[in-house]
Amino acid sequence: MAQPSDSSYAKRFADSEMKRFPEAWQLDHGKRLFFGYAQGVGCCAMLRIWKATGDDTYYHYVHQWADSIINEQGEIHLYTPETYNIDFINSGKVLFDIYHATGDPKYKKAMNTLIKQLRNHPRTHIGGYWHKLCYPHQMWLDGIYMASPFMAQYGHEFNEPEWIDEAVKQITICHTHTFDASTGLYHHAWDESRNQRWANKETGTSPNFWGRSIGWWFMALVDVLDFIPESHEGRERIIGYIQGLAEALPKYQRKGLWYQVLDCPEREGNFPEASVTTQCMYAYAKAVNKGYLDKRYRKVALKAFQGLKDNLLIENEDGTLTLTRCCQVGGLGGNPYRDGSFEYYIGEKMRDNDAKATGPFIMGCVELGL
Repeated sequence: MAQPSDSSYAKRFADSEMKRFPEAWQLDHGKRLFFGYAQGVGCCAMLRIWKATGDDTYYHYVHQWADSIINEQGEIHLYTPETYNIDFINSGKVLFDIYHATGDPKYKKAMNTLIKQLRNHPRTHIGGYWHKLCYPHQMWLDGIYMASPFMAQYGHEFNEPEWIDEAVKQITICHTHTFDASTGLYHHAWDESRNQRWANKETGTSPNFWGRSIGWWFMALVDVLDFIPESHEGRERIIGYIQGLAEALPKYQRKGLWYQVLDCPEREGNFPEASVTTQCMYAYAKAVNKGYLDKRYRKVALKAFQGLKDNLLIENEDGTLTLTRCCQVGGLGGNPYRDGSFEYYIGEKMRDNDAKATGPFIMGCVELGL
């Protein structure tokens, strides 16, 4: 991959995000200092640009956030372990680079705190992590992205291989219960108890294929392999999952874009959505670069980039770039109750420059050399 130039889309968009959000806690339209998963996605993208360009501006942007949110005892601001929220784990990915760059033990303490949550995290009867304590017996595709790459990296970097095994175990359980062989896609979630109104009474799966949840899953599979040794029995299985999804996704792509409800782009009310498109663009590009996918799949990622550029990317008068049509949030259950229906997903709020889309866009452009 070539180093991003000042005129590259990767660097231009990273600079646009920093201009819009001068402090990293503001990413994803943040209103307060918080260890949020979306800030973690955005900061991972900034660290990727830092490594690609050697420009310390991006590192300092992330370090300032990490330093302000973690105190000298390694305590994380507003972190509530008793909620057993798997989303909290995602920003831990940022701390590896900060710890290695600074040598400050508070970052290792914070990572240990997140590992402690995972040691005690509630599980399904077969060992899958609940998405949150308030979502009992449920695994969501989102949660695999939040936790499995972090666990695998922790195991790799600190010589605790049981965490690599755990990461693979979570992926395997989730695949077993969310994969749909007829489409090659993955249901957003699985309820082991089948008690949720959204759960299929026979399979426990949610009723639809939400685009971003599949994007989270695809990125998780590609990212986790950075830390799984060649000799690990789960490595080839995960590569197989990547290859299967990569084969399935293009049939649902329209003008380079994927849709909010992924499997029915022609259905009235459905629409192309930025985050699923950027996430899949990144996952395809990285998987090709790493050799998990044949080089022909690079065309799928390039098609996604062109679709974004032609339809969802705006060049502003001040030279910054804006990414439009990003789904603000999506989930299941809760209050008011989210039933996982087609109508629910297409009714969720859209906004510009959501970090769940902009972070993968930056990383995808780096992988594509754009």
